Amino acid sequence: MKFVDWFPYYQTIRAEFGYSTEQDQEAANMLSGMIKRKALDTKVLQKKLSGKDVFVIGAGPSLDEMIKTIKENKGFVKIAADGAVQALLENKIKPDIVVTDLDGAPAALQKAEKMGAIMVVHAHGDNTEMLKKLVPKFKKIIGTTQVMPVDNVYNFGGFTDGDRSVFLAEEFGAKSIVLVGMDFGSVIGKYSKQQVADPELKKRKMQAGKKLLEMLAKQSRSRLFDTSKKPVKGFESF
Repeated sequence: MKFVDWFPYYQTIRAEFGYSTEQDQEAANMLSGMIKRKALDTKVLQKKLSGKDVFVIGAGPSLDEMIKTIKENKGFVKIAADGAVQALLENKIKPDIVVTDLDGAPAALQKAEKMGAIMVVHAHGDNTEMLKKLVPKFKKIIGTTQVMPVDNVYNFGGFTDGDRSVFLAEEFGAKSIVLVGMDFGSVIGKYSKQQVADPELKKRKMQAGKKLLEMLAKQSRSRLFDTSKKPVKGFESF
């Protein structure tokens, strides 16, 4: 998604949640400087995703019951959204790509990278301390932002880790994208975050992410599926 097309959606999100464009941009600039010597080329994502069937795996309450489905479909590329990483590792499943703003368990994120996962790390105004703490522990990173892209920090669209994962798969030409553990309901999954300080805010963020996916569905080149009992509008049942 082009930045000019994405920015109006960001402005709506910024207004709803009270974010600072300036702080988001400062975080992107900081991440850019931190990964100058460890930034991966996005060609690795192109190679991994183009023309492929992709599972985008979130940390929703339905994830546990979908583990078998993930294991049975071995040919799918697995993008794990943050907290879902821990669930996959506990079930001996290696994520291919991890999309994270570093809310998930640090040990699980580091283990995923050691196992070969491509780390796509997101910078925003609220996670600068975690960036300082964890980014030095990763060997190679692709950086993302929700504001203006800068050197080695890209904006593929999306807001939460889950919907950003879908935007990422779409950006790099996935043949099909299947949502797993992306429930967008009133229940927060046990793997969703180490500690959810404000459950109501978390739910509002999930609804904002859902709206973005409904928007993306109208223009996606990929076939879109959802394993949830109530699929996101524009996604087919899997």
